[in-house]
Amino acid sequence: MTRVIEVPATFDDRSFEQFAGGFPAWPPDEKVLLDARGAQWASPFGLLAMLTAGQALAEARRERPLFTVPTSDDVKRYWARAGFFKYAAELFELHGKVPKASASGPSDVLLDVTPVRATEDVHEVVEKISQGASRILHGELGLEMKATMRFSMALSEACQNIVEHAGTSGWVAVQAYTFRRRLGRRVVVISVSDAGIGFRRSLETTHAKRFGERWGDGAALEAALIQGVSRFRDPGRGQGLAFIKRFLDQWKGKISIRSGTARLAIVPPWDEDVPLSEHLAFFPGAQVQIIIPAQDTEAR
Repeated sequence: MTRVIEVPATFDDRSFEQFAGGFPAWPPDEKVLLDARGAQWASPFGLLAMLTAGQALAEARRERPLFTVPTSDDVKRYWARAGFFKYAAELFELHGKVPKASASGPSDVLLDVTPVRATEDVHEVVEKISQGASRILHGELGLEMKATMRFSMALSEACQNIVEHAGTSGWVAVQAYTFRRRLGRRVVVISVSDAGIGFRRSLETTHAKRFGERWGDGAALEAALIQGVSRFRDPGRGQGLAFIKRFLDQWKGKISIRSGTARLAIVPPWDEDVPLSEHLAFFPGAQVQIIIPAQDTEAR
């Protein structure tokens, strides 16, 4: 028997819950098919979520999942250009014609889908993106030039979180586009995802006792993002999320983290997201999204 998981037509952090809820349990006993035929658009978050599902199934030694590619040629070309199919082919049995990746023409993809397996990968990611990030952040978003370095540090910290906490590899992608629905401005979106142990298990041995019965996925996210705790006992370690939060506070940005069965967001004035959601469908690892908006004239 095959479990069909429908990929949302518009796949981003909001529709992710529909995707995660399609899995009956982790790891699922049945063979899995991700049906993306009706996909019309996917954010970096959506692309990484699909790869993370494939990675989690592989690491659980489940039967190789199937993946039906989008019927839209435009969507297929975009996903190919973003590097999605390159890695999807390693994790899934692909059904449907996949175009070759093309780098021709201007692209809003600042960083293709990129695996993060070790600290060396993090350094390469930051080096690869620095030139394009400067152009986008300063030229399009109106951030000060010094923000480019802090952006690179925030990107590095988000990726390093995989290396230090996940217990497995993960993925990162960065894209710039116009956020019409909620903001009406250009934004840069960083998405980072892994299929690892998640925040609760990472922090459990050092912090569960003081939370008592409150301990769970939601409490672990609050501890990491709001209180700045870490599984490392030595001073200075594990402060990456705190740095990212300070950076985003300055530029009215947003961060959301989903891990296990909970999701926590630092919500800026321009958004109406729910700060904390618990008792969600379980999904492996942790999924982080960082949004940096263009600055309005009052903010500059």
